[in-house]
Amino acid sequence: MPIDNYTRMIQLADEFFASKKDPAQLDIDEQIITQLKKIHPAAMGELTDDGGPVAWTIVIPTTHDIMQQFLEKKISEKNLFDLTLHQSQFGAVYLCSALVLPEYRRKGFAKQLLCSSVRTIQQTHLISELFYWAFSTEGDTLAHAVASELHLPLLQRTE
Repeated sequence: MPIDNYTRMIQLADEFFASKKDPAQLDIDEQIITQLKKIHPAAMGELTDDGGPVAWTIVIPTTHDIMQQFLEKKISEKNLFDLTLHQSQFGAVYLCSALVLPEYRRKGFAKQLLCSSVRTIQQTHLISELFYWAFSTEGDTLAHAVASELHLPLLQRTE
């Protein structure tokens, strides 16, 4: 029996980010998704077909101060999320993750979802910067493409 898209997406996330083995990373589960949507309803983007999800993206709108702490490695990704939960005004967006099933890659879906999320957040918040922590060359390329599309400066956390 073939594996459904939802299961494939979860496996892809586990393989790529290995967040279950790294307590500093945000380990996305149903509880985290619920909290993300409390931060902002547009924090998670999803594209589906008849078989379920084929692309997921996550952004975390946050403050400039929290962004700086993260970029300077004073706080972890998990800390960034936890601190953001208690904020109400945002000035920056963390491009947290993008996952696309292999057969749907290179079609612009991740960029489209990320840009849509940021634009929706911009309707109620003065977002002046984007930031990211690249796990791959593709992630780095995607972050730059999103920043270019949105005409926003992009800052990177380096390891």
